[in-house]
Amino acid sequence: MNIDLHGIIPPIVTPLKNESEIDEQGLKQLIEHVIAGGVHGLFLLGTTGEATSLSYQIRKEFIEKACLAVNRRVPVVVGITDTSVTGSLEIAAASKKSGADALVISTPYYLPISQQEFVNYLKNLTPKLPLPFLLYNMPGCTKMHMSVDTVKAAYKLGAIGIKDSSGDMGYLYALQEIFKNNPDFSVICGTELFLPESVIFGGKGAVPGGANIFPKIFVDLYEAAVNNDLNKISKLREIVIQIEKKIYNIGKDSSKYIKSIKCALSVMGVCNDFVAQPFERFEKEDCDLLRTNLHELIKTYPEINAEFNTLKTTT
Repeated sequence: MNIDLHGIIPPIVTPLKNESEIDEQGLKQLIEHVIAGGVHGLFLLGTTGEATSLSYQIRKEFIEKACLAVNRRVPVVVGITDTSVTGSLEIAAASKKSGADALVISTPYYLPISQQEFVNYLKNLTPKLPLPFLLYNMPGCTKMHMSVDTVKAAYKLGAIGIKDSSGDMGYLYALQEIFKNNPDFSVICGTELFLPESVIFGGKGAVPGGANIFPKIFVDLYEAAVNNDLNKISKLREIVIQIEKKIYNIGKDSSKYIKSIKCALSVMGVCNDFVAQPFERFEKEDCDLLRTNLHELIKTYPEINAEFNTLKTTT
């Protein structure tokens, strides 16, 4: 199966009403919002999607409803990382049944795993997968930083790309150099501020959580990088920096990134801000601060104001 993975592929949040019920209207509005922003694909059940906090049943319902709402307008990739092969294959089968295009595999979490153990794991898992797969390097959560040799071994096993969220620019450049002559393998960055440099030097795009909130900002930044428009890159990068300062950095908990994105989407009227256990949504004080900061961003930057006005016509 030939899948063109490039551009902006937001790791969408999982809108929830409670621990066992999806916010279906919010999910539909979120998908329409990001597609209207011009994104090139969607990543379901990633870190931002709270995959590890959701039951298998909720995950499968989410995949089905999201794929139905997308209706093949853009490619959909689904995270299947689990602590067991059986759990990964269960979500993989549901992804295939729902019409997803590819799967995303990170390192099984909790117990540390060696590079060779992970390669052996892939050798066992990948022949059983019903869809193409790409890697997800997330050492901050999985305790293992996939080596370049490990990625090369995964490529030989059929991997079609990697999302790198290590925050290591040198490593990202090394991957881009190695795979620059392999158009069937996409190197995609997960660190938002790496997007311009990554694309300019051969990367295929990014998976930015902020594209849940402001998809067009990130799409425009990607296109500016493709065109090597340094003036536009500089202008849009400043906006991304301010989004990080004003939105992501509210609160003290390590889960604040997910909470802040969901809170912003709730303030904007897109979806519910419920966060799955073991985490909780923002308290009123933090949510009020985010609301104030969000409106400040809207007033300060015409690009954000335009996107917010477009949102009001689609939700």
